[in-house]
Amino acid sequence: MGNSDNPRKGSDFEKRAKEFFMTEGIVLESGFSIPIGFSSVKKAHKFDLGSHEPPILVECKCHSLTESGNSPSAKLSVWNEAIFYFMAAPNNYRKILFVLKSIKDGKSLAEHYIKSNRHLIPNGVEIWEYSPETGTANRVNIIDAT
Repeated sequence: MGNSDNPRKGSDFEKRAKEFFMTEGIVLESGFSIPIGFSSVKKAHKFDLGSHEPPILVECKCHSLTESGNSPSAKLSVWNEAIFYFMAAPNNYRKILFVLKSIKDGKSLAEHYIKSNRHLIPNGVEIWEYSPETGTANRVNIIDAT
């Protein structure tokens, strides 16, 4: 499951995310579109997965640490973009950044992202790591929902 330079890998990862949420009793729609914006002006935006009931938005990112264990900083900019879209989305939606679990020397890419970008992650945005080996996911950030 490497980096999502390959659109097929990204699409496969979204399917796995959708299946994971289904095992949790949450049915999500692919390419879920809602109007977003910071003012009265709104524009439709497609999230990777979502639902009106329950109100949930999911962005999936299938990036991994580099072979040398370095952060793929250019790829993490798309994580920031996902966070930005979550900020512009209605407050009543649960917002989840669902990422591939990638670990090097005991530290995960998601943990690195949170440590480096905590100031950009709004309260209430959840970051989950998915392990393709086990088919499980765990929330790696515990940030107030207020």
